[in-house]
Amino acid sequence: MDGIHDLGGKHGFGKVERQADAPTFAAIWEAKVFAIMRATGAAGGWKNSDQFRHFVEKIEPTAYLSHGYYGRWLGGAETALVEAGLIETEQLNKRVEKLGGNRNDLIAARPQPSRQTANLQASLARPAKTAQRDVGEGLFSIGDTVLTSSEVKPGHTRLPAYARNKFGEIVALHGGWVYPDSNAHGFGEQPAQLYTVKFASSELWGETSQYAEANVSVFLDLFEPYLQTCPATER
Repeated sequence: MDGIHDLGGKHGFGKVERQADAPTFAAIWEAKVFAIMRATGAAGGWKNSDQFRHFVEKIEPTAYLSHGYYGRWLGGAETALVEAGLIETEQLNKRVEKLGGNRNDLIAARPQPSRQTANLQASLARPAKTAQRDVGEGLFSIGDTVLTSSEVKPGHTRLPAYARNKFGEIVALHGGWVYPDSNAHGFGEQPAQLYTVKFASSELWGETSQYAEANVSVFLDLFEPYLQTCPATER
């Protein structure tokens, strides 16, 4: 879906600054949100990571930009709980108001023990399942020229806006994987071939753009439904 969460290629936000030796959690509330996110899934709030990513995409744009990484996770967990019918928005709002409107206080509050605690702990201890699937041969081979879809989807997708309707070259084959665009919305896994596609920076940003660095390429892992055959002679 189009939204502020799709920051790739957007002007005005600057480059991503890597924090060397950054701690896993900058504050205790971030660790608690991590636990909340896992517990929300185990309780039935979300069924797969694609669905949870879509819940994060649904939070208010201002919250997405200002609440930080784990703040976004908290917003996604709240949305998941509400949409699953496990809690009502009014209940969440009253809880925040009771604690003076401070979200950090809210997530630092000690929860009451649940009869489902044992099942929850067992669920969290299970190893993550791989999303790779056997789907046979794909439509494309290494070296093929492809054109990405120009379709704007209303829901979750792994095709970023800046890479729509662009020419690229298949440089790696990864076999079949669960298709996020369907898995995020409860339509089943519908596994599809996954490829690494190479794009010239000038193709993505334009020949005259200041961002189109010479001899620089961008590599994206894209699913087969995003791509269509396009002989190099048509470029």
